[in-house]
Amino acid sequence: MHNQLIYHFLSDDDLLRISHRIKKAEKTTAGEICVNIKEHLSIFNKNKSIRELAEIEFSKLGLNNTRDKTAVLIFIILEKRKFYILADSGINKKVPENTWDTIKDEMQNMFLNGEFSSGILYGIDNIGRILTEHFPIKPDDKNEISDRVILE
Repeated sequence: MHNQLIYHFLSDDDLLRISHRIKKAEKTTAGEICVNIKEHLSIFNKNKSIRELAEIEFSKLGLNNTRDKTAVLIFIILEKRKFYILADSGINKKVPENTWDTIKDEMQNMFLNGEFSSGILYGIDNIGRILTEHFPIKPDDKNEISDRVILE
């Protein structure tokens, strides 16, 4: 059954809370934050690294098409118990790539303690803070990517 594994980690209320937190974080930045949760990998992707999979999703979701190349993807594979934070080129020009490691490590600790929703919210808050610092909201800013959690 599709989308059953997700409910071992997050409730519908958690998913709604995550979407609201994305919307809140994006109120102060021109950046875009996307949370994509996959339950399982397809047979074709079993041998790819978590980074390669995140890059594929990033492109598939059109995150590389934002105006200023300022999207960040939190990509989670439940089956593998792995996740990756991937930022677009516009962000990586201004923010050292290891910036995401600190956030990832703290999220990992929360996940290991069974605090799955809190871990994702922590990631969104901190990514939002970094994006706001480097990419403050512009007067003509548009929400280019849906704030809803993408479940696959």
